[in-house]
Amino acid sequence: MRKVKEVHSYVHLHGAPSKGKILMVASSPSVSQQTNWPIGFWAAELTHPLRVFQEAGYDVELVSTNGGKLEMDGYSNPLDESGYSSHDIISLGYLQKPEFNAMLENTKKLTEIDEKKYNAIFLIGGQGPMYTFRGNKDLESLFVNFYENGKPSASVCHSTALLLEAKTSDGELLVKGKTWTGFADAEEDFADQAVGMKIQPYRIETEARKIDGTTFKVEVPFSAYAIADGNLITGQQQNSGAAAAGLVVDQLSGKNN
Repeated sequence: MRKVKEVHSYVHLHGAPSKGKILMVASSPSVSQQTNWPIGFWAAELTHPLRVFQEAGYDVELVSTNGGKLEMDGYSNPLDESGYSSHDIISLGYLQKPEFNAMLENTKKLTEIDEKKYNAIFLIGGQGPMYTFRGNKDLESLFVNFYENGKPSASVCHSTALLLEAKTSDGELLVKGKTWTGFADAEEDFADQAVGMKIQPYRIETEARKIDGTTFKVEVPFSAYAIADGNLITGQQQNSGAAAAGLVVDQLSGKNN
């Protein structure tokens, strides 16, 4: 018997009124204490969710840990001579847009914004967050405020380092009783082997599995994988940003399945 399959998803009409505003947070430039490389944010973890949010009708504001100009991790740049991310045509496309480059050129510091103006928060990963997110009390406070106000609160890849220590207003770890994900040990193994050295100062999965009363899950390395547990949304790595952003949009649209 012949089957009919239909696909339908909303795409915001050009010029239509905005549905609201989403706050995206990236690491300011830093230097890895492991490799001495300049580090920052991973391009696809900004551009792929950005595309999802814009197509769904949301404006996005990008802020950072220290404010000012942002730098993407070299291997995440589709124009990098390594060719590691040359397949990333979404990032390549955004790099052709003057307004996108202007957004990277001068960001506000995360403490300078009024969180009440935003419908959701989305933390961008990369190598920088391993140093600039974990233990960052200003960012912990901002993220927890979004979470406790019932707004979608998302974190992907190495930005989930924040969740290793972030506590709610009652003093409990935010991830207590939650199921979540982040960059996997198997993915760290792959990255270390690719460059011939240990890249990260610690590992998200290893640290997460030391926490009692929480469930940390990973899927096949570098597959798109995201989890929504209530309004806490997490994505495993750089290929999971669009999936995590889709869960944010679903919650904002009232599609909480």
